[in-house]
Amino acid sequence: MAFAAAALFSTAPARAIAGTVLVLGDSISAGYGVPAGSGWVALLAKALHAEATTVVNASISGETTEGGKARLPALLSSHSPSVVVLELGGNDGLRGFPLAVTRANLERMIKDAQSAGASVLLLGMRIPPNYGPRYTEGFHALYGELGTAHGTALVPFLLEGIAGIPGNMQDDGIHPVAAVQPAIVERVLPALRPLLRP
Repeated sequence: MAFAAAALFSTAPARAIAGTVLVLGDSISAGYGVPAGSGWVALLAKALHAEATTVVNASISGETTEGGKARLPALLSSHSPSVVVLELGGNDGLRGFPLAVTRANLERMIKDAQSAGASVLLLGMRIPPNYGPRYTEGFHALYGELGTAHGTALVPFLLEGIAGIPGNMQDDGIHPVAAVQPAIVERVLPALRPLLRP
């Protein structure tokens, strides 16, 4: 069951805000199955506290690239982010959506964010091999291809070193447990920090 988890995590800095990071993702970023405040986006907001950065989590469980594409323009207008983090596509892949559709939707979001003056960090995903190697590998490859084509920052696979390891995932095998959420932040920060510099 899809449920919304759009929340604003304010770092309440003592000095002027350095920028806003908008995270647009699915259940992995919405914190599905983990206690409130322990998801990786909430932990990211805490990690960026000293850098006077606001993190807006506009992630929704069950979100697809089509839904993200539809919601992004209003989010850009409302929050004027300096960085947009895109963590979408996993639900497209799990449902076997055509790769061309997923690619086009991600590309539209990248272009919209860049046109609004935001830098983009693309978080790549992998999916189980249910639809065969051609689809599975093509799905993963599209993140790198889009990152190169549009000059975005990229984390090739957000759950590298986490997925597939016993104890790291919830019973569904898709969503990380609370204990590994800090490891996700550690994968994101090296790619995100350069985008926050003036």
